[in-house]
Amino acid sequence: MDDRFNTASGWVLFAGIVALGASIGSGMYFHADSHEYPEGQDWGYFVEGAEEEGDADAGPDLGTLLASADAAAGEKVFAKCTACHTIDQGGANGIGPNLYGIMGKAVGGGAAGFAYSSALADHGGQWTWENMDAWLKSPRAFASGTKMSFAGLSKPEDRANVMEFLSTYGGAPAKPEPAAPEVETGEGEDFPGAGPGPVEGVPVEGPEAATGMSADQPVPSENAAGDNEGATKID
Repeated sequence: MDDRFNTASGWVLFAGIVALGASIGSGMYFHADSHEYPEGQDWGYFVEGAEEEGDADAGPDLGTLLASADAAAGEKVFAKCTACHTIDQGGANGIGPNLYGIMGKAVGGGAAGFAYSSALADHGGQWTWENMDAWLKSPRAFASGTKMSFAGLSKPEDRANVMEFLSTYGGAPAKPEPAAPEVETGEGEDFPGAGPGPVEGVPVEGPEAATGMSADQPVPSENAAGDNEGATKID
């Protein structure tokens, strides 16, 4: 009985040693304890990150967006701002300044009695449509160090609508003009004076004036052949 127990225990111990050795060997081969991978081995696919916010805004220019901006839609978006701002004339400053007539005023100095951060006070310039668009998009990107914690409005349409709403309270400077549409000219398209042969409405000069007659043009009647009775004959 003791011999069988010793034999079984020996085999169990031997199996454990083999398993431990195999584990160590495989770990060394596959670099299980490091972040290095076998040379030449591809591991999955690289997934590119989301496009930068500036690229996501690719679309109509600011002037085009403002031309169709909706103040009523902007008022709904502005509801997010009422926790910190008032907009009525004579309204009190809150966590943020009163925004009546803010469009066109100096950046960091529009509301009397409000303590602007140095990031805005030292920024300079006025609240133009372009500056306000950049501010609403990302306050921290526009003025690094601002005390405003709002992350910004990522949709250009929302920003245009909010600015349109702001402009109804105290006015605003002139809007930027929409960009002129690009005129596309297709290759191979005919236009007056292009291609072989004369074009109707375009004066013909040079050799084409003498030789530009097409095969489909009728022969003048005075040069046509006549029959025996003197009648003009046109084939």
